[in-house]
Amino acid sequence: MIATEKIKSLPPVSEMMRDAGLEPKKQFGQNFLFDLNLTGRIARSVPNLDSVPVIEVGPGPAGLTRALLLAGATRVIAIEKDKTTKPILDRVISASDGRLTVIYDDALRVDFAALGIDEYAICSNLPYNVGTELLTRWLVRMANGAPIKSMTLMFQREVAQRIVAHVGDEQYGRLAVLTSLVADARILFDVPNTAFVPRPRVQSAVVQIIPNADKIKSVGDISRVEKITAKLFGMRRKMIRGIISGVDWEKYGLTGTERAEELHPEIFALLARDLV
Repeated sequence: MIATEKIKSLPPVSEMMRDAGLEPKKQFGQNFLFDLNLTGRIARSVPNLDSVPVIEVGPGPAGLTRALLLAGATRVIAIEKDKTTKPILDRVISASDGRLTVIYDDALRVDFAALGIDEYAICSNLPYNVGTELLTRWLVRMANGAPIKSMTLMFQREVAQRIVAHVGDEQYGRLAVLTSLVADARILFDVPNTAFVPRPRVQSAVVQIIPNADKIKSVGDISRVEKITAKLFGMRRKMIRGIISGVDWEKYGLTGTERAEELHPEIFALLARDLV
């Protein structure tokens, strides 16, 4: 059984921030989560936490990091762009009994394949300004065989709804298509804006995404899907025959008068295979 007494004995996150003179930074999209009940709930939602290493992006003052360690994570690799968090993260490293590693770099540049782990989960309160881009990259990696076992991620609620949307939903778009073609996704719970410092204007939600091996086998080249969804959703109010010409739409059970928001994810995969 993993000892957690050292983590429990750390001062509150807010106190450690004051000691380090740390303030949230707008340029990094930072909104820190202090509520221990919420960070604990997120951490406990990660499947197989006691056996699969966890990658966390943007730990900031380590509120969620500490929750992951307290919940029994055997290894956490945190990727942090803001080096002013180092005094706080160093204290958590010292209390982690070797279970926490911090990499100071931009998560958009880090090669997860070079981290030396056979499989991993991703758990993060994602920075608002790069959350969607990171998710898209991870979905592509997942489709290309990256050993991602699960992703438990916090987004603005609007983004969360776009991830889990279905055809006919107002939020249906590129994120929903890409996610649906490689994984199963659901919103676990909402997080009020009052839980953050500083308080954002929007509500948030925690989404869990689990790769689906059968879907990944049939999706084909996900980069092609990316391209065709960008093209069609880029002009989402226009009929698809007006965006791509010379296509036998009947071959796909379509008339060509449909708009991107009316096409099921599987149709995008077929179109990507034949037209990109």
